[in-house]
Amino acid sequence: MAAVLLILVAIVLAVVLGIALVGLALKLLWWALIGLVIGALARLVLPGTQAIGWLWTILAGVAGALLGGVIADALDVGSILQFLIAIAVAAILILLFAGRRRTALPR
Repeated sequence: MAAVLLILVAIVLAVVLGIALVGLALKLLWWALIGLVIGALARLVLPGTQAIGWLWTILAGVAGALLGGVIADALDVGSILQFLIAIAVAAILILLFAGRRRTALPR
């Protein structure tokens, strides 16, 4: 009887842990998608080509979304302005990343 109860508790614990891990994975995929969109929009705003890859674009987009959200919350503005602030912050980060990449590469 104790073994059956122990197995049942282990199964319930594995299901709960699995659901939590799947939820975390989906959140990370959602942030990557949002970062890609905001980063791509930021790259469209910038003139010329940027010497960074898609991974840096996604990271700049995610960071722009987070920092833009914090700035918009501090300024107490609406969601449209928050989105525009996120794009502006991501564009600044892309410029910083692209500038760092250009100086890091030998000519």
